[in-house]
Amino acid sequence: MIPASHRKGFIENRLDRLRDVLTGHVEHGGVPGLVALVARGDEVHVEAIGARSIGGGAMARDTLFRVSSMSKPVTAVATMILIEECRLRLDDPVDELLPELADRRVLRHLDGPLDDTVPAHRPITVRDLLTFRMGTGVLMAPPGSYPIQQAMDALDLGQGAPRPSLVPEPDEWLRRLGTLPLMYQPGERWLYNTGSDVLGVLIARASGQAFGEFLRERLFEPLGMTSTAFSVTPDQLDRFATAYWDDPATGALTVYDEAVGGEWAAPPAFQAGAAGLVSTVDDFHRFGRMLLDGGRADGERILSRASVELLTTDQLTPEQKALSSLVSGFLDSDGWGFGGSVVTRRTDLGHPVGQYGWTGGLGTAWAVDPTDQVIGVLLTQRAFTSPTTATVVQDFWTSTYQALGD
Repeated sequence: MIPASHRKGFIENRLDRLRDVLTGHVEHGGVPGLVALVARGDEVHVEAIGARSIGGGAMARDTLFRVSSMSKPVTAVATMILIEECRLRLDDPVDELLPELADRRVLRHLDGPLDDTVPAHRPITVRDLLTFRMGTGVLMAPPGSYPIQQAMDALDLGQGAPRPSLVPEPDEWLRRLGTLPLMYQPGERWLYNTGSDVLGVLIARASGQAFGEFLRERLFEPLGMTSTAFSVTPDQLDRFATAYWDDPATGALTVYDEAVGGEWAAPPAFQAGAAGLVSTVDDFHRFGRMLLDGGRADGERILSRASVELLTTDQLTPEQKALSSLVSGFLDSDGWGFGGSVVTRRTDLGHPVGQYGWTGGLGTAWAVDPTDQVIGVLLTQRAFTSPTTATVVQDFWTSTYQALGD
């Protein structure tokens, strides 16, 4: 029988195991440092381990990280705010606000020339953008494998590793995207990433505000997400972690982005809804708590309960799952809601059915579990080397769920 003290929240000695496992990843060189948060109800535990940079100052609870693709669920929530206000509608074409994407042409063959196209069967809708079925996205293939891939890279559309300084301002970005054909018909396949960046432009035009201003006013300030933005201010630089990656040529761990004078040290021309944000574990805990509370935060309603349910429900058909993949087997046990994945079949200890969240390619992960009321946030500053779940992320989720008290 489970002792009464263990029936809710976490078991203390099993949280010690979580800390030991994460410490091992730092001590053995897997990551220079990390900050992890696990929460259940009012019980919140945070571990800050290692250093903000190799040889630098210690990680702290308020250390800032480039959360990259963890930006996608935030962008989806912002979209739902405008849908609730009837300034956007899920199944309306985006043509009126985004005329650059009207009258689309579609490649006859993915590997064919860019002028070998057919007309799109229908317009792109807001739902297509939220579910990554707009017909264009990141192809999981070596760079330059397809002509359309080469064209997207040449236009600096920011659909690879995040480099904020290289991407043009929103109107020019969308103009460039609009010069390219779609890869597939709208609604046909799940294709990663690009839909979230288009949503950022759509939100700005629908709201009459810069995307970042809308997020700050309608989401970050009401939630108390005071450290989340598209760049780091000078007074925050001493909290900002240096980002690392494995050099593609040598495999050696090397600096990807410095904290001081780096890509996020100044406001970007393009506020990327797919991968542009910096944040902290406590800010994403607040974001997750709002979702678990049915869209409310400190008595204020951010979203309706119906919107949260829609956001966190798998939207893909079996046929779309069969055609679409991020990595082999990804859509066997996961679906896609709006801006994040939804676990549809439990295949391991750390991912229960209904868990909603996403990872960031620069070394981060976040999810909420409505059944067990668990929120987990893991922020590291070492980029993942493949779309397959990194060992440190696997161990974080395993260690979180083995620590539940019931």
